[in-house]
Amino acid sequence: MKSQYLSFILLLLSIITFAQNGEGVLLSKIDDPKMAWWKEAKFGMFIHWGIYSVPAGKWEDKTTYGEWIMHTARIPRETYSALAKKFNPTKFNAEEWVKIAKEAGQKYIVITSKHHDGFAMFDSKASDYNIVDATPLKRDILKELAEACRKHGMKLGFYYSQAQDWYHPGGAVSGNKEWDETHKGDMATYIDKIAVLQVREILANYGDIAVLWWDTPTNMTKEMTQKLADLLKPYPNIISNNRLGPGMGGDLETPEQFIPATGFPNKNWEVCMTMNGHWGYNAWDDRWKTTKDLLQKLIDITSKGGNFLLNVGPNENGEIPVVCQQTLREMGDWLKLNGEAVYGTKASPFPSLSWGRATRKGQIIYLHVFDWTKNGRLNLPLTNKITKAYLLADKKTILKVEQNSERSVIYLPNYAPDKIASVIAIEFEGEPKVIPMPLDGKTVTASSTKEGTKTSYLNDNDPKNKWQAAPNDTLAWVQVDLKTPLSINGFAVVEPWHPWDNRKQNVELQYKDGNDWKTVVSVQTEGSGHTIYFKPIKAQVFRLNVKEKKGESTLNEWVLFQEE
Repeated sequence: MKSQYLSFILLLLSIITFAQNGEGVLLSKIDDPKMAWWKEAKFGMFIHWGIYSVPAGKWEDKTTYGEWIMHTARIPRETYSALAKKFNPTKFNAEEWVKIAKEAGQKYIVITSKHHDGFAMFDSKASDYNIVDATPLKRDILKELAEACRKHGMKLGFYYSQAQDWYHPGGAVSGNKEWDETHKGDMATYIDKIAVLQVREILANYGDIAVLWWDTPTNMTKEMTQKLADLLKPYPNIISNNRLGPGMGGDLETPEQFIPATGFPNKNWEVCMTMNGHWGYNAWDDRWKTTKDLLQKLIDITSKGGNFLLNVGPNENGEIPVVCQQTLREMGDWLKLNGEAVYGTKASPFPSLSWGRATRKGQIIYLHVFDWTKNGRLNLPLTNKITKAYLLADKKTILKVEQNSERSVIYLPNYAPDKIASVIAIEFEGEPKVIPMPLDGKTVTASSTKEGTKTSYLNDNDPKNKWQAAPNDTLAWVQVDLKTPLSINGFAVVEPWHPWDNRKQNVELQYKDGNDWKTVVSVQTEGSGHTIYFKPIKAQVFRLNVKEKKGESTLNEWVLFQEE
């Protein structure tokens, strides 16, 4: 995985990774039976653990490193591999880890079997650079974890870095910048002698593996990719993500460290994210996300039809940090009361809710209220007959509902029952009838359009397609006439980059008032999308000014939200 501190990593890597988020021979249908358990699960634990936990984020005088420490600090192979002799995590207890995940309400675990540093966390016969042969521990922790997962009914998956390997000769290096001559070699040989053999080992030796999670297909050719893909043929139920190699695709889209503004409609997708600023253990990193933040992220992801794979980075002793355990326990407490509104649900039928999110299960819609209204009324853009509304945490408390031809109004208790997200369940008849998105079916125009892109991509509900302004357009904008004045209270944009690319854009929403353009709000994005709400503005024509400092102004999707 990529650390947030790797701002210098070439954009090429992120482009290659993003390119795998497309069609390919491994791509499964959204209703593929093998995905059923995964779609029910919603919440999993990612574990990044290896010998990089020994320096704990510090090398020489810097304390900002994570699992990429060998690469970012340019540590020679001989020096880095010596860390294995110090790696003796005698406090590792597989059952304790599984119990922590279960208490958090997580339904599956994905752990690093080999990260980019080339060190295998299992007993590999393909290379003695592994936890059994090279450390004092002499234990196969993946086997122990697999046994614990089977005992406690937890699905288990393995992360494997198939291309990047900074130890074995021939393994790829991000940016193709070698810092140790002893690492150089032929990549095709590395794939045959290390990657293929090790993947075959983890598939064959650890029982019913649920997920194989590839990462960073740096320098992978189609031939190399196919060799690894062929290994999955005897295991048709394994879920494989979209980072294997060119043209291969996968079962999962994998947005990293951000939540897509519109999700990935009609695709299976999973957000992977850290609890602080690192994937691997860093003793100096105290930028912990709060329980409220992480729970609302889980709800947001679920409301868009995705899963949340939340990372922990155990220390060199084999312990999951106490702060992680506490936060996960608190998340689990909320899920014990409200899990019905998360597990096994489908995406929200509403494009936007300014006060929170929604999920659906059959004829029940769950309203996750983040901001309890002060006037005691919750506006819901639903016209179906509501037969019952109640608090999920107290099903005996029936709520009053009023309905008209435009919306439903739910009358709330004076106080929110939960400080993070209060859940209201509504039972209704028929298929949800909701207000159409303002941009649906509308024609979007632009100041200019780069060849090969289209303005129609901005509202086609496909976050892969994009519009770009012409290279010489320094004052780019996109514009829409809604044909009738509508009350707009927010907007979202989807962008093609990642948080670590540092591709920020300045966007400014304006509306036309007579012959004048008036600004509603100006924000700076993080290059991976942005959503914002504001006091409703009623107008017919809206414009979004877009400025990207490093290149052409670019958007994948532009969404306007109508007031509930």
